[in-house]
Amino acid sequence: MKRIWLLLMAAILAFAPIMVVAAQDSGAAGEAAADKDDDDDDDDGATGAAMVPTAEELTIPKGSELMPASALNGDQIGLPPVSLSSQIVTPLVLGAPDREFAVSHTDIYLRANQAYRWDIASEGGLEYKFHAPGFFRNVWMNQIVISDLEVHMAGPPAWLEFDATGVITVQFQTTRPGRYDWYVEGLDEEQDMKGTITIVP
Repeated sequence: MKRIWLLLMAAILAFAPIMVVAAQDSGAAGEAAADKDDDDDDDDGATGAAMVPTAEELTIPKGSELMPASALNGDQIGLPPVSLSSQIVTPLVLGAPDREFAVSHTDIYLRANQAYRWDIASEGGLEYKFHAPGFFRNVWMNQIVISDLEVHMAGPPAWLEFDATGVITVQFQTTRPGRYDWYVEGLDEEQDMKGTITIVP
């Protein structure tokens, strides 16, 4: 019995360096592929990525705003199933050429533990400061992309500021269910430029 044990241990130790090298090689290849891919090569519509419906297109139970977000179910309300690739959030458009205080939609529903790409655009003639502090603190932020320039952070942004028309793409992974407010600073109360981002299981 002792001899079998020794032979087994010798075999494990003999192959251990090969397994470690193989694991390191695959890790390096994976990192290189991730750096090369970097989630920003499909700006032309992210071919094959699921589009998250707006709140108006989902089946949201009446009175759900009084329920904790964790009590909702992504399958039941009609969200796309969790996938390994980033899903595309319906773009949020702040302002319009003829209406400075317009908002394309106010409420957004996402799944926990899913990667997303979200375009937030300014089309009005004002300066918009987009705030979502609770949301930014409760997701893992991958990067922010502005005109093919990438910002990588070790923490959440304070806000996104639009001094001119344009698009900021936010790439992130949701982590925990919750309901988070977003608003445009100074225009949230009088002009109603605000809404919620609800992350459900």
